[in-house]
Amino acid sequence: MNYNKKTVKDIDVKGKKVLLRCDFNVPQAKDGSGTITDDKRIRAALPTIQYLLDQGAAVIACSHLGKPEPDFDKWVKKQTEKGKDPASLTKEKWEKSLEALCMEPVAKRLSELLGKPVTLAGDINVVNDDVQAKAAALKPGEIMLLQNTRFNKGETKNNPEFAKKLADLADVYVSDAFGAVHRAHASTAGVADYLPAVSGFLIQKELDFIGGALANPKRPLVAILGGSKVSSKIGVINNLLEIADTIIIGGGMAYTFSAAQGGKVGDSLLEEDWKDYANDMVKKAADKGVKLLLPVDTVCADAFAPDAKSQVVKAGEIPDGWQGLDIGPETVKLYCDAVADAGTVIWNGPMGVFEFDKFAVGTKAVAEALSKTSAITIIGGGDSAAAVQQLGYADKMTHISTGGGASLEFMEGKELPGVACLLDA
Repeated sequence: MNYNKKTVKDIDVKGKKVLLRCDFNVPQAKDGSGTITDDKRIRAALPTIQYLLDQGAAVIACSHLGKPEPDFDKWVKKQTEKGKDPASLTKEKWEKSLEALCMEPVAKRLSELLGKPVTLAGDINVVNDDVQAKAAALKPGEIMLLQNTRFNKGETKNNPEFAKKLADLADVYVSDAFGAVHRAHASTAGVADYLPAVSGFLIQKELDFIGGALANPKRPLVAILGGSKVSSKIGVINNLLEIADTIIIGGGMAYTFSAAQGGKVGDSLLEEDWKDYANDMVKKAADKGVKLLLPVDTVCADAFAPDAKSQVVKAGEIPDGWQGLDIGPETVKLYCDAVADAGTVIWNGPMGVFEFDKFAVGTKAVAEALSKTSAITIIGGGDSAAAVQQLGYADKMTHISTGGGASLEFMEGKELPGVACLLDA
């Protein structure tokens, strides 16, 4: 994939209407109040929005929020499958489920952060006569926000008709929703068939850092892969075996590697069907001269609980009835030494159950080691991003990706539809 794409700085937006795809998929309070509990994604979009407004563009922002079901019959079917009584599933309840994912709280927060009014327009169709009129009347330096793009059935199907309706509102398309670029939806890829398309600052940053680390890394390149499943990381491991100097394996997936090599893993997380793949990866690493580091010891517990009884055992010697929840002290030292002299480190996935303080030691130690190294440190979104934020090391990292699934697919070497559709620089 070509990572060298045109950005907002390569085009003249003065007096133009810009359709800006953001990632405003923010978490909200569970009480139905619409209170945004973390506005990080809204703040991440501000540099691009502010630049466009300062350059005299009129901005028509859009985003998805959650997973609304815009088709009443499909909604009933899904709710019934969850065990709800079909007789209780009224149109009114369906409309309430959509209302809970309306963009109003986002428009309000964005307005506060920008210090100017943000007009919210649209209904379940997203683009209607009122939206078209408001977009046409929008003046340079003004901003409006469309309703949740997933309210329209055509969004997730990348329906050309819906993509064209979005495109007809503007003169230029700017993509800045890295968290959604791995999906070929109408607002992330389809609109680029009808408008000149460039990236915003957020996507440019992701392409520069992750793209740079994959295409031309400062060596040695060390990749740290954690998380629960080998199956979800197999493509990443495969791709990184072509470019990394060292690959470090931690988290739940380490037990599949351990079991594949004949170790005893007790009640630890284990993907029985992926043991052959794990052995293939070990062999491939040896053939390619890539150092593949696996845990040498494990902190195991007698239950999956924050206050479980724990002990340190050698890797592959977890007793029956116990489960591995973190890497052990010898492994911590091994892994921290491996990143100390790195030129570039990519980290995706925690080393253990970092949500429990007692089993966050390995993840914390790796985060601390990264904060002290002079390497370029790239955190690949998702749980590892949450971990460095929670542990207080976020400001010590070179780059924290804003997209979990997107950064994973990026590291797998897959083409990202929402990036591929942008104009090449």
